[in-house]
Amino acid sequence: MTDPSTPAPAVPFAVEKHRRTKETDIRLKLNVDGTQRVRVATGHGFFDHMLHQLAYHAGWNMELTAEGDLHIDDHHLVEDTALVLGAALQETWRARGDMHRYGQRLLPMDETLVMCALDLCGRPYCRTELGLTRESVGKLSTEMVPHFYHSLAMSGALTLHLRRVCGENHHHIIEASFKALAYAFREALSPSGRPGASTKGVL
Repeated sequence: MTDPSTPAPAVPFAVEKHRRTKETDIRLKLNVDGTQRVRVATGHGFFDHMLHQLAYHAGWNMELTAEGDLHIDDHHLVEDTALVLGAALQETWRARGDMHRYGQRLLPMDETLVMCALDLCGRPYCRTELGLTRESVGKLSTEMVPHFYHSLAMSGALTLHLRRVCGENHHHIIEASFKALAYAFREALSPSGRPGASTKGVL
């Protein structure tokens, strides 16, 4: 006999998204209840690496392919990828009947320490304080890192705070921010075992 006090296991919820514009063509398959099967191909090596870190450490299955006008710059590719991923995440979290809703992580990477706090609430907001001063890392424009997070938060209807506590190496700061977000998502999307994620009765 099943104990009614025991929360039911999360049902795998796979989302597929396709966004095509004159600037980019992006296809995504996402299952946040996955087994870390990740394949990313955007044509931008460092961006691929960061997206892989995000999906792998969050425990997702993710297939993402993207083509963009990289002959111009990386703006459209990074922004549109964030919009597609955010839309898939919003569809996922709104379909979940049981989740913690909140997630947070303080993540170290050598000399770097990054804080992430996340609320899957339906109120889009993003604040990043990563202190990135270099023009680029691995050919990724550093100004696109906070823009990625902002676009993700707007499309995902979530509140996101990211802050560098300490650190100088820009690769470490960016990678630690993606990993911190991954573990915050892992916590926020995990079953809480309690009815309702808000006293309002709806998010």
